[in-house]
Amino acid sequence: MTAAAAPRAAHVDPVLVEHPHNSTGQDNRKLLMWAFLASDCMFFGTLLATYLVYKNRSLDGPVPRGRFDVPYTSVSAFVLLLSSLTMVLALDAIQRGDERRMRIWLTTTALLDCLFLAGQFYEFTTFVTADGLTLGRNLFGSTFFTLTGFHGTHVAIGVFWLASLVTHSFRGRLHQRHALLVETAGLYWHFVDIVWILIFTLVYLIPD
Repeated sequence: MTAAAAPRAAHVDPVLVEHPHNSTGQDNRKLLMWAFLASDCMFFGTLLATYLVYKNRSLDGPVPRGRFDVPYTSVSAFVLLLSSLTMVLALDAIQRGDERRMRIWLTTTALLDCLFLAGQFYEFTTFVTADGLTLGRNLFGSTFFTLTGFHGTHVAIGVFWLASLVTHSFRGRLHQRHALLVETAGLYWHFVDIVWILIFTLVYLIPD
């Protein structure tokens, strides 16, 4: 059979290919996500420890005391935690084969994430314009912006991830049998929320 006569292979999206399970009975992609989250725990643990060590060692102001608007940040924290609930609802929807509701909840999660990012941008802008606090101003500014900035970057990555899942669904390439993709995104998102709980508690609620 010539190459011209050979049947054309159907296009297969590599993202949606079923992966074999390993000796633990878990899908390799899920284990890979757990491994990534474990490394990210160490990463954020290092950033948080560095902030706590240096937060009151700046030779000049501003310093953490009195700089944070806790009620405002509490609202942002509530918005982020609410997105974990909508993520759970999205996973439940696709596991039941309800793709329409899955898209609704994934989109809601992404919008909540964007609202959180907008709040964080406003807070950063306020620190810069009102207090003159920048990344290079003092140790407090360097460690604070690095810690919260990297967390915000993780949130932004999550938004793009959720948007890609919604796009796949609209194109008819995300169905009930692909629920693991949503579950993996959920693991990442819950981790991001847990990290923010730690940041909010240790940075905002215990500033001294």
